[in-house]
Amino acid sequence: MTRLRILVTTTSLQDTPGHHHTMLERQGFDIVYARGPLDECAMLGCVGDFDAVLCGDDALTETVLRRAQPRLKLISKYGVGVDRIDFEAARRFGMTVANCAGVNAVTVAEQVMGLMLAGARNIVLQADYVAHGQWRRMTGHDLAGKTLGIVGLGRVGLEVAIRAGAFGMHLLGFDPHWPRAFADRHGIRRAEPISALWRAAGIVSLNCALNEETRKMINADAISQMRRGVMIVNCARGGLVDSKAMRQALESGAVGLYAADVLDEEPPAPNHVLLNASNCMVTPHIASRTYENIERQAVMAVDNLLWIGNSIALSDLSSGKQYPMAVCLARLVHCFLWF
Repeated sequence: MTRLRILVTTTSLQDTPGHHHTMLERQGFDIVYARGPLDECAMLGCVGDFDAVLCGDDALTETVLRRAQPRLKLISKYGVGVDRIDFEAARRFGMTVANCAGVNAVTVAEQVMGLMLAGARNIVLQADYVAHGQWRRMTGHDLAGKTLGIVGLGRVGLEVAIRAGAFGMHLLGFDPHWPRAFADRHGIRRAEPISALWRAAGIVSLNCALNEETRKMINADAISQMRRGVMIVNCARGGLVDSKAMRQALESGAVGLYAADVLDEEPPAPNHVLLNASNCMVTPHIASRTYENIERQAVMAVDNLLWIGNSIALSDLSSGKQYPMAVCLARLVHCFLWF
């Protein structure tokens, strides 16, 4: 009997205990684990004999997907961001792509607020002083009364708005798809065009997807329109920011603090332009990495794999391939529950 062969690359899913492991193991799949995120070269060395990939932030480029065909039918993304997957190539090659939309919104919003608080009160720097025997006290800022510009009012942006509103912040938002009812209910003023947000906000939170329209949206020109000393928080994608322009803005004082959970190169090279920049606080892409959320994401990613992967088993059965009956029944039940 032929078993579905699955490549699993996300380390968060692999390293965190939870029900998702049982869900995978009981299916009878042939599972191969790799330690991602994998670049294009590493992915080229992996793909070719897998029916599905349960991935993290691996490079699933057109070149990789071309090599993966015709066997690869399903890409289940652990997490939300899919900018590392070539959708057009996947469509041409007949592959289905699924992500975990909305699953980490609350968790990431908490990280946004954490970075905002840490930046406003110099928490990390002062804790480091004390750890090194220096009793140095710095004066910080309140969040209450400050204007927060939220770029992107998707699921994460909406959760940020709820929490920032509870801190007494004035809310300003930009999104081409304006959530009118939510904005009215939570007192979010609409900034249009986006330059209006740049000019008005003392703190900017980036919560939008990375695409060709948003890539390097925070550049020298955008920064020149912002308030001097603005704080910029980025828990979305590193590619939203022009790193060289940000470094220059930090050095000149145009940006007072850049607090980010993401970089345009992950992990960064030792000489990355932002690693030793003053007034720059970077965490290692852990905004969604809580025990609670890892299990939620992992279960959803496995659910997607089982649900959509249903069609792979049924199609192959009709063409003469045979799979263990327990696998097929489990997938059928799962499909019916979803519908």
